[in-house]
Parts: sequence; structure tokens; C-alpha cells
Amino acid sequence: MSLHIETKKGAIAETVLLPGDPMRAKWIAETFLENPVCYNNVRGMLGYTGTYNGKKISVQGTGMGIPSTLIYATELITEYNVKNLIRVGSAGSYREDVKIRDIVIAMAASTNSGLNKIRFNGADYAPTASFELFQKAIHTANKKDIPVKAGNIFSSDEFYADDFDSFKKWAEYGVLCVEMETAGLYTVAAKHNVNALTILTISDSLVTKEKTSANEREQTFKEMIEIALDIA
Repeated sequence: MSLHIETKKGAIAETVLLPGDPMRAKWIAETFLENPVCYNNVRGMLGYTGTYNGKKISVQGTGMGIPSTLIYATELITEYNVKNLIRVGSAGSYREDVKIRDIVIAMAASTNSGLNKIRFNGADYAPTASFELFQKAIHTANKKDIPVKAGNIFSSDEFYADDFDSFKKWAEYGVLCVEMETAGLYTVAAKHNVNALTILTISDSLVTKEKTSANEREQTFKEMIEIALDIA
């Protein structure tokens, strides 16, 4: 049992899917896993373990933002021996060619968070995906004939930014979309020599102003989940 997860060692699988929304964790477990058991409800941050195609898989909500995600990722790695962390979440498009419901696989994550500036004494660190998981995700998407985009994404500490047009500079340098967790996840995974990958579904566009509903974001992004479970 850790500070934020109320279960014993062995109750959580070596591979864990990490949605930010705990209700999405519940939906994934009840929709895709066989015999899911809820192992965590501390602070309402639901976690489940079940099986998928005969393999033990867990799903753990992380909350929003790098600090919250790092709490759960660190405890999963250090207290429960998790080896593969796969974030499944929503993102906002920065580019016209990245459209609503497109799937984006994050090769790397730029950020405005000060976390790694503190960690590396002002130097820049480039948080990147596990090549093993990234390669498997591309292969799985191709096999399932699911179109994906892959590249650099942006992990923001701000949801409501003062400069709404600041995304245009990132887009100019090839950044595909924005979310709030991956730069932290990739950093802590690298520190502990485990695998991490983020798979995102575009829920809204900063370019066209299109957006999906909260219910759609919680329950309809099935192709992203299927890729994540298959590479698990």
C-alpha cells in the first residue's frame, strides 16, 4: 500500500493504462477488461485490474497535470513494480491537419512546466517515448488499419492561458497538439528505466474551434484504447 493507492503488491499488473479521468478508467475497465476488480478509490482516483486476451492489465486514473500524474506514476513504479505505463488521453489540436478524433502517438513532449528546469539545474531535458512501445503502437495501428499521427506534443501547465494564440509558435515548429501530463510521465519513466508511451485522441481544435463533449471524451475514444491494450 502506498500513500495514494490502497492496495497490496501483486494487485496491479506490470502494464498499466493511465487515463487522466478516473471515470474513463472505470469505463475502460468495464468495457474492455474481463473480470475487472477495483483496487483503488483513494481521493476518488479509481484503479482496476482485469485481463485482456488472457493477460493481466491494470487501469489507473491519474488526475490532470504533471504533478498529479507524477504521484501515481512514481508510486506505480516504485511501490508496485509497474514496467509499462501507457497514457491514454485527450488533446487539443495545434494544427489544421490534426483533426477531431485523430489519434496522435507522442514521440516526445515539449513543455512550459518548470519541473525539469528544477531537476536539471536550468538545463533542458527532452522527455521521449519508449522506443519499444512506440514501435509496437505504430505496428498495431497499421495492422488494424487505424490512421495515426506521430510526433512532438506539448504538455502545458496552463489550461486557461493568457495568450490564447501562443500555440501558433509551437505549431510552426511541428508540435501537433497539447495536453498536460506526458512530459512528466516520460521523465519519471526514464529515471526509473521503465517504458512509457502516450496515445492521444484529439478532442478539440485550437485552430478550427471544434470540440467534442465531455461524455464523448470519456466514452467514445475506442480506437486509442484498442491500440494501447494490444501493445500491452
